[in-house]
Amino acid sequence: MFKKEDQTYNLISYINEDDNLTLREVLLDKLNFSVRYVSKLKRFKTVNVNKNFKKLDKKVKKGDLIEVSIQEDMANFKPQDLNLDIVYDDFDLIVVNKPPFMVVHPTKSHFENTMANGVTDYIVKKGEAVKIRFVNRLDMNTSGLVIVAKNPFAQHVLSSEMKEEGFDKKYITIVKGIVEKDRDTINEPIYRPTDDSVKRVVDPRGQESITHYKVIERLKDATVLEVKLETGRTHQIRVHMSHIGHPIIGDELYGSLDENLINRQALHAYSLKFKQPRTKEILEFKTDIPRDMKELIEKLR
Repeated sequence: MFKKEDQTYNLISYINEDDNLTLREVLLDKLNFSVRYVSKLKRFKTVNVNKNFKKLDKKVKKGDLIEVSIQEDMANFKPQDLNLDIVYDDFDLIVVNKPPFMVVHPTKSHFENTMANGVTDYIVKKGEAVKIRFVNRLDMNTSGLVIVAKNPFAQHVLSSEMKEEGFDKKYITIVKGIVEKDRDTINEPIYRPTDDSVKRVVDPRGQESITHYKVIERLKDATVLEVKLETGRTHQIRVHMSHIGHPIIGDELYGSLDENLINRQALHAYSLKFKQPRTKEILEFKTDIPRDMKELIEKLR
């Protein structure tokens, strides 16, 4: 990072690999910037080719060094030391293992003690000046891995790639009843009945939603599943599991809550695999399931 006119900038460097593209095409097709952000780069003239400013409609040559200076805003959440489990941190992103009962982003009813407050505290103490952006989110009572982008470039690339096969998200969940099939796919559209409805339903009017699962262990009237999402709808796993007659244990909204077993839905985002947005290195992370889910499994064995 470097300072310029009292603003903090993040420098992205790219060696051009094609002789037939304009600078604009490289930014859009190779570096995956959005059209809106390319317009912003043009306006502020923060793109250089071989250390010199060049207009976006000009051709660039193979081997040209393209450097993009991304302006960063300071984090705009109240910093709070929440002792977060930071799994990974680089110049573009942070991966956090979120505990249960923590909201990701401040809301009217949860404006403090959120992941955003904890991540802000972490980056401020590191001396970084970035505006954090969540690439994926988890329900308050779901635990597991969350990706936080440090700049709009990383957020755009990762959000776009979340829809591709190379972006791998897996969960561990404990559902009610014995799931008979060792593995299966649920392909049922999920719909929000009203604008103010929290609960989602399976309905032909909904968005395509695809969930793959496989059995890890069959317990006493319960099953441990590994779940892989092909789409990322709100409450997708919770809706689909309930729809096939195996609601997640502890899910008060789509099943029932038994605090003698566990006091939240037994769902943990345990695995992520994706490309680093700038270097294209494959990043892979796995976390152990939390203590309350381990204890639940032992109770049901």
